[in-house]
Amino acid sequence: MRALARFVGERSPEHIVWCGQLRLIPVKKTTKSVIPYLEKPEMQALLAAPDCQTPQGQRDYGLLLFLYNSGARADEAAQLTIRDLRSEDFFVRILGKGRKQRQCPLWERTVEALKPLIANRMPEDRVFLNRCRRPLTRFGIHAMVERYAAKARLKIPSLANKRISPHSIRHSTASHLLRVGVDINTIRAWLGHVSLDTTNIYAETDLEMKAKALATCEIAAEPKSKKR
Repeated sequence: MRALARFVGERSPEHIVWCGQLRLIPVKKTTKSVIPYLEKPEMQALLAAPDCQTPQGQRDYGLLLFLYNSGARADEAAQLTIRDLRSEDFFVRILGKGRKQRQCPLWERTVEALKPLIANRMPEDRVFLNRCRRPLTRFGIHAMVERYAAKARLKIPSLANKRISPHSIRHSTASHLLRVGVDINTIRAWLGHVSLDTTNIYAETDLEMKAKALATCEIAAEPKSKKR
């Protein structure tokens, strides 16, 4: 409505007073939802869900590990080509929102999981393919994550109340990087955030970080007086 009022005001001067009154209406404040992320044991349970003895299980494990390692969005993972992987140098080039590129380091474990998926294929091919050997879409990635989340819930009861998606894996990456001491600006570049304010949300919602901060300034208990 505000955008419409501005549009009308710029093109219809006779309505400028009406537009000004409309734009003065205060915006309703809403509560921010808590960012969902997985604890380390929960993430490990999700990674353990695929059956790596099958080709599909190998692909799914490699994809889950890549999402967690890089913090990539579902669409970014779907668009990833073999050319974007620099396995010999252990990093990946990701094309993010606004066609902005960023580079992320890869664990050796991630590189080893991706090697069977890209063997004997062309550089312009997509890394992640479906059963028909066609590029996996972001919707397919969402469905895959939800399928293994249901399997992981059987082993980790704490996952029952959590909505698990590629984006919650991305949030988990940021939260876990923050916990091990990676500075917030590096995490911003890692995830491809334009604004540092977006990345600061992770620092605000991480209860473990807050508990550690509280422990550092905790007042020591007063010594007990000796009985005479």
